[in-house]
Amino acid sequence: MSDTQTKKGQPGLVEAALLGLCPECGAKTLFAGPAKFAPRCDACGLDYAAFNVGDGPAAFLTMGLGAIIIILAVMLELAAHPPFWVHALIWVPLTCALVVLSLRVSKGALLIAEHRNRAIEGKLAEKSEGE
Repeated sequence: MSDTQTKKGQPGLVEAALLGLCPECGAKTLFAGPAKFAPRCDACGLDYAAFNVGDGPAAFLTMGLGAIIIILAVMLELAAHPPFWVHALIWVPLTCALVVLSLRVSKGALLIAEHRNRAIEGKLAEKSEGE
């Protein structure tokens, strides 16, 4: 199976994460907002609330994108010495756009991976009567 098509009706991980496609049927119903999941797929009824994506993507994006933006801002400062308002005009919108777009893609990819791997929340095994 290729990355673009896993099973009939199911999109590939990269395609589904980029476009916000349902991992079950491929409908464009994964998100209800810029980075907020819809409660369920309108086409097939898959319950997105059953998946636990958590805040993992946000933490990694904050560190990774923050480092990239800081490096670029320092490089611009050393090369051109622009006034502060130029930095604010460039880096604030760029940072916001990159965070929202990459958060959307990473959250979508995690939800799709959970669905494909049938990941469920861990539970402790029940003790037997002899223990």
